[in-house]
Amino acid sequence: MEHKYTFGRDTYIYDDNYGVKMSSYIPLAPPQSQDGIVGLEYMMKPKPVFDDPNYKACGKLKEKVAIVTGGDSGLGRACAIAFAKEGATIVIPYFNEDKDAKETKQIIESYQGQCLLLQGDLSKKEFCEKVVCETIQKYGKIDILVNNAGVQYQADSLEEITDEQFDWTMKVNIYGMFYLTRACLPYLKEGSSIINLTSITTFEGDPQLMDYVTTKGAIVGFTRSLARNLALKKIRVNAIAPGFFWTPLQPNCWQAEKIPTLGANAAVGHGAMPYQLAPTYVFLASDDSSYMTGQVIHVNGGEIMG
Repeated sequence: MEHKYTFGRDTYIYDDNYGVKMSSYIPLAPPQSQDGIVGLEYMMKPKPVFDDPNYKACGKLKEKVAIVTGGDSGLGRACAIAFAKEGATIVIPYFNEDKDAKETKQIIESYQGQCLLLQGDLSKKEFCEKVVCETIQKYGKIDILVNNAGVQYQADSLEEITDEQFDWTMKVNIYGMFYLTRACLPYLKEGSSIINLTSITTFEGDPQLMDYVTTKGAIVGFTRSLARNLALKKIRVNAIAPGFFWTPLQPNCWQAEKIPTLGANAAVGHGAMPYQLAPTYVFLASDDSSYMTGQVIHVNGGEIMG
């Protein structure tokens, strides 16, 4: 069966059996959606590509201990695996995506890495403190914190955003980052790195993600302020603002027919897979970025330039 989709001035036809038949841009996935609190990677079609077999690691994070929130799937999984390939020990706090989390742990261990999974709710201060406590008990230190976990939900108007949705989005995306960073700070030292995940939507807006964009804008402010606060301690704080990447966040947020259009505004004509962002995490976590703090790195295929 054929399905016709239009995005702006562009139109393409997707055939269930043969894929894209006509296109002026390249969709990464056919229509699909998930109905849950968070998205699940194992249910996605096609599966996100999270590991680059051609990536040449050189021990940039050897003997480092990294906490990667949401490292069970999506961009967090790509980050965690790249860190492990560079020699880091990985701690992954995740919500309830047990199958995805166990798969990520297995992949990390296949690269001779160590991985600790901690299941819980990052919007709760007590769990954030538990993550830090168990990391210190098991590994004795924290060198890198990646505040990657986040949620987003589609709403066509402000009136559609319920108090419950607004509260949950704020608590996961902002409170969790705040609680966990604060709990980690006593253990961070000179050379440590904090990496926060913001979004391209902060800089261009999105009419259907108003609560999500609000949190991602706050992350930029938090990053810049904390960077100045910690600069003399030589603890770096930076952020990444991705464009469209094929992760569980997407089918969990958007209506099914929206999925093939995502990434169409990029200058390169398509979105990206998580492995393509992994080297940016490695750069910010390693000494390669020793003179960078308070910065936002844009990785969006040219959707926003400058």
